[in-house]
Formats: sequence, structure tokens, C-alpha cells
Amino acid sequence: MTRPLELGFAANLIDRSGAEREAESYLAVVDSPNTLHVVIAGESAILLDPGDGGPTAFVPTEALAGETVIERTFLGRLDGRPILGALLEAARGQELKDDPGFFVSDLRSIAIDRPLPAGEIGLLAQAKSLLHWHLRHRHCANCGAQTAPAQAGQRRDCATCGAQHFPRTDPVTIMLIARGDHCLLGRQARFVQGSYSCLAGFVSPGETIEAAVRREVMEEAGIRVGTVRYMFSQPWPFPSSLMIGCMGEALDETLTVDLEELEDARWFPREEVAAMLERRHEGGLITPPPMAIAHHLIRAWVDGATPTG
Repeated sequence: MTRPLELGFAANLIDRSGAEREAESYLAVVDSPNTLHVVIAGESAILLDPGDGGPTAFVPTEALAGETVIERTFLGRLDGRPILGALLEAARGQELKDDPGFFVSDLRSIAIDRPLPAGEIGLLAQAKSLLHWHLRHRHCANCGAQTAPAQAGQRRDCATCGAQHFPRTDPVTIMLIARGDHCLLGRQARFVQGSYSCLAGFVSPGETIEAAVRREVMEEAGIRVGTVRYMFSQPWPFPSSLMIGCMGEALDETLTVDLEELEDARWFPREEVAAMLERRHEGGLITPPPMAIAHHLIRAWVDGATPTG
């Protein structure tokens, strides 16, 4: 199924340019005036705001003069120009909120409010995931010694034991489970009031996507799932997951909700779910916004998609 255009973080137009990750090529572009930076500070993106039509994700080298950059990594090229990710201290993001030359916001808000083109939002997700991976992997998982960036930030190496460490992405299944004209939606206590979404869970080691869908739904709702159909996916940089959107066919309808995982789960008829999507539900219930993959799984089912095609 075609990926929805509104899906947050999924569009990224950059050429990752793997051949340029060797030290000589990378060092040549670090301080080049032609280089652009995607800047992250804590959970926030630092956007350039020239005041002539909205912000941009691309910060030129000279705008970072005097800044303490914790980490840099080569992201690739866009229209021939090298693009680096640059990590600043989290506190610096708060300080730059008062600078009229910058626009500072967290990535969720950017994906919802869309002040940038979709491709730039996806690039922010790439930069945040990779830069935060560097923060969390300063030491070797094999021997405990300090690691150092390699391959222009696409790897960390341990000089003590020789281990090489690569960025990781955690696969997560998120699934719209249907039975006839009803679908299963749940909510966690941390959700916005009245919001119901698809069930989701991490894929376990040695597990297929289909098996993860069936296991998670059984664990959280006590429902057996038969056919599982892949729909589309979404990078999710919190900190670095890949949401794998699926539809599944329920084989029964009696719920046994795990109240440690979910605050509530229930079957909703198609007409009620359509009202939730369109923000006209008489009880005020809603579904996630269009930047979230759950929104598009629910929308696809309301529009007639099924686990079998």
C-alpha cells in the first residue's frame, strides 16, 4: 500500500552517500562554507529562521560559529551539498528559543504543525536518531572502554578490544486489528484524554513481524490473530524505532485486557471510528493525528482496507 504523504518523518530526500564516509572525504566537508547542518539539542531541533517565509532545517556553517558542538555526523548530500548532523547541549536549545534568528521546537510538534517540508522533517528524524545513538554509546558494550566515532559518525570503534558498534533501530509492530465491521483500539494512561489508538509492541529477538503482531495482541488484549498484512512503515525518533504498520484479522472477540499495559481497550464499529477520525464523536473520543502511523492504519480500515487485501 502506498505510504500516506502526511506520515511524519517518513519522507527524506537526502542521498546518504555511503562512499563519502571515509575519513578524508568527511574531514574535507566539516568546516566547508558549502556545508549545511541539521542541529539537535536534547529533544529539540534548532531550525534557522531567516524571517522570509518560514524556518528551514538547514543551518550554514557560519551560524554555528562559537557553538560547542558535542558530536558531528555525516548524513549525506542534498542537491550536491554535504549535510552534517550537529549535536548541541540540551540547555543550548532553551537559550536559542530567545534568539529571533532561530526556531526551536521538539520533533513531535514539528511533525504535527509542519512548519517544514516533509523531506526536511524526515531528515530531522535521521539526525536525532543518529546523534542520540552517539550519546548513548560512549563506551564499548564488549569491554567497557571508551569508543570513538568512525566512518563519519556512522560507526563507533573500540581501540581497546577492536569491536565495531553500529547505529541500531528498534523494530516495533503497530497494528489495526479488525473483525468484520469492528476494530480493536486501546489507550494507555499517558495518552491525551479521550484518545484511542492501535496496539503496538517491540519485535522480540528471533521473531517475525507476523508473530510479533499476534503475540502483542494476545498479551495486551487476549485476542487471537490470524492473517496479518503489512501496510506501511514510519521512522520514529524517540529515540530510534521503526514503526511497522500492519492489519490483523481477529479470530475471536472476547477481550482480556492487560491493565498494566493498557488503561482500556474495546471494539469500535466503523461508523464510530470514522467520527473519531473526523473529530465529531459525540463522546469526544479521538484517534491520533495524521503525523502518526496509527492514524493512517485506522483511516485505511475506515475506507475499506482489510487484513486480507
